Amino acid sequence: MTTPRGSVTAPTRQGGSSLGATLLVGGIVVGLDQATKALAVAHLSPGQRIPLLGDLLGLSLIFNPGAAFSLGTNATWVFTGVGILACIAVTVLAHRQRGRQWGLALGLVLGGALGNLVDRFLNPPSPGSGHVTDFLAYGDLFIGNVADIFVVIGMGMVFWTVVVGPHRPTATAKSQR
Repeated sequence: MTTPRGSVTAPTRQGGSSLGATLLVGGIVVGLDQATKALAVAHLSPGQRIPLLGDLLGLSLIFNPGAAFSLGTNATWVFTGVGILACIAVTVLAHRQRGRQWGLALGLVLGGALGNLVDRFLNPPSPGSGHVTDFLAYGDLFIGNVADIFVVIGMGMVFWTVVVGPHRPTATAKSQR
């Protein structure tokens, strides 16, 4: 880009990166996740099930060494590594993206991933191989936690932003041209 006097300046992008919003939202999500897990540990007993919506949704405390649906229970350290790499990738992406929508979406994903990583590092049996605290029972399908919910919502928002885009014209706007 050239100025009126002929000097060259670097092109600028509108707005700053979404990194600040991502980190703020991520921090809030980690706090909510860890608070709900602490409440679950304080008030629930493993094996106990408290129905909230009949058989559809309930509270049931477990300590999950694996991933979703308790897959990979013997590879806990792999999930720790994947979680760390995911957090790094989300942070780099947040630095490169612009806008609040990206900040919110990536913050939800980052906070959810970090919430489960906190468990992996602080819960028994050992740092890096700790079991994730899960307490939200979805029927007989699986038991998850608040971090999982935020990751799913955040990934849905990322998908929506990529596919639909924040500035795609609507059918009405196209027909008015």
